[in-house]
Amino acid sequence: MALFQKKPQLGYNLSLYTLGQQKTVIVVGLGNVGKQYDGTRHNVGFACVDRFVRDNDIGPWIEKKDLQCLLTQGTLGDTRVIAVKPTTMMNLSGEAVQAVCHFYKISTDHVLAVYDELDITFGQIRTRIGGGSAGHNGVKSITSTIGEGYGRVRVGIGPKVPEQMDTADFVLARFSKEQEAQMGNLTREASAILSEYAFGGQLNAETRSFIV
Repeated sequence: MALFQKKPQLGYNLSLYTLGQQKTVIVVGLGNVGKQYDGTRHNVGFACVDRFVRDNDIGPWIEKKDLQCLLTQGTLGDTRVIAVKPTTMMNLSGEAVQAVCHFYKISTDHVLAVYDELDITFGQIRTRIGGGSAGHNGVKSITSTIGEGYGRVRVGIGPKVPEQMDTADFVLARFSKEQEAQMGNLTREASAILSEYAFGGQLNAETRSFIV
């Protein structure tokens, strides 16, 4: 459940530097660009950030070729939120994150990445600051460019079924029909986590379930 009840008025036609705001955060959804990747497990980070942007009336997405991403921004409370979807393809996500951080002068501890994790069961979302990559190439790329002290919203897509299936094939496949039926609950819970982070400024280590 979100920690707030009344949604503030938001806008995206903002100047680069906005007076009176306490902080700026970057929310990064990880995925691969291209229609062929829409709806795949590896693109759940894109789906979650899209839902967050839509729920909070932020937008539209604008392609920033110099920053290698799709970007939009708005305000939640007294926080400026910059939402990012890298256009580099997954394995080079860090290049876009580093470029955005450098351009907006944002430190690593004000970055939050949302992505799929095979080691977490579908139906759970886990949050934490820092940690390893669990083999996720997008996370490896971000860590290699800005360090590991950023926030993580890790969306479970496991376990791999069948077990002998190639991992790359599994994450690039679409969710099962039963899982697709839960996607609204998944993205809603992720959006609530991101909104709470934007308003509260903290990311607690916790596990949430979205299956109903």
